[in-house]
Amino acid sequence: MTKIYSYALWTGFVALVITLLVWILGYTGLIPPLTVFTAVSLALGLGSVHILKTYQYTAWIIVAIICGMLYPDAFLHWGDFDLRNKWVILIVVQLVMFGMGTQMSLKDFSGLRTMGKAVLIGLVCQFSIMPVIGFLLTLGFDFKPEIAAGIILIGSCSSGLASNVMVYLANANLTLSITLTAMATLIAPVMTPFLMKLLAGTYVEINFLDMCFQIIKIVIVPIGAALLFDGMRKGSAGFRKTVNMLTLISAAWLLAMIFGFWNFWESQISGVPLEIVSLINFLLGAILFGNLYYRIYTILPKIQDFMPLVSMFGIIYFTTVTTAASRENLLAIGLFLLLASILHNSLGYTLGYWLSKLFGMDENSSRTVALEVGMQNGGMASGLAGVMGKLATLGLAAAVFSPWMNISGSLLANYWRKRRPEKAKSSKVTRRCRMV
Repeated sequence: MTKIYSYALWTGFVALVITLLVWILGYTGLIPPLTVFTAVSLALGLGSVHILKTYQYTAWIIVAIICGMLYPDAFLHWGDFDLRNKWVILIVVQLVMFGMGTQMSLKDFSGLRTMGKAVLIGLVCQFSIMPVIGFLLTLGFDFKPEIAAGIILIGSCSSGLASNVMVYLANANLTLSITLTAMATLIAPVMTPFLMKLLAGTYVEINFLDMCFQIIKIVIVPIGAALLFDGMRKGSAGFRKTVNMLTLISAAWLLAMIFGFWNFWESQISGVPLEIVSLINFLLGAILFGNLYYRIYTILPKIQDFMPLVSMFGIIYFTTVTTAASRENLLAIGLFLLLASILHNSLGYTLGYWLSKLFGMDENSSRTVALEVGMQNGGMASGLAGVMGKLATLGLAAAVFSPWMNISGSLLANYWRKRRPEKAKSSKVTRRCRMV
């Protein structure tokens, strides 16, 4: 596999030179396919360079943006099929979140017992710094209302698993990072709609309860299914027996819904009560899917290795479709939106770090909070925009923010990795002296 990556890297460099020559000679019709081929080759080729491996996912995001910009029609419709269909978006974002959830564990919440103060500080920073900065940025940039609301949306979401990866690379407090991500995800169904209503209500109409339900469906339900799988994998035989009984009940309920029960509820109730019934369907579906995945896992354990790839593919899908749908907007304001994303992300890191230090947290924990605050869950923001039918506008900020976030996060993590806190350095010297 390393040889393939190496060949791809050299092919990418050659293709880049050819693309530049074609551009100089004026053969503009050949530039789009050559640009896509170059980007794909270089994205593959990064896997052959050890220090650049952490940027490979970001490179694929850039490939998605290039494809969406150069061939927008190809990523909006396949025949009569609309790639922005709300149900397609919902299913894809649930797969993204489930893939992320399979890398989580019920033990991720155990940090609350020993790091309660740090977790509280981290959560306060998470749901105050980024939303407020996002709101202030919308005042400074003359964006259309729905695009401005998208900046606030990405700031109001919880952190994602990408922050855990960066904290790991930085040799910071990984336990705190995982706990913060888990807790922020759990309270997002309340905090994100609240912040959107408070800060973005003048830009777009925000239905608080509807957004709560949507976040539960696209985030809590799939991650709940993944945690159920974790419980079945590591739990007792009694727990698995209970889940099996609940699975049978869930299957019976959902079959009844398919064969007419849903139509009955639709004819009897509407509004919030009907949404609650819909939410029950999703929650029961989570039990069914979590158990099914456990069954597949017992037969094919290596499926776990592929789930992060499923999440990556889903985010690349969102990025491509969003870019294709909002190509005209990107051509008009893309550079300004990138500047806003850089400011948003950088101020998140900076304020997250220094506020943590102000509250008396140690260096490693402050670095952790900085990465948790600055790195947002782009999949959640894109998914919400998609199910609201506003992927091309409300989801645009997430499409720009996500690739930059991964680049800046990798750079910051590697910088901190090489600069261990003084306490850690002195402890290491002390241990060496004792050994001597």
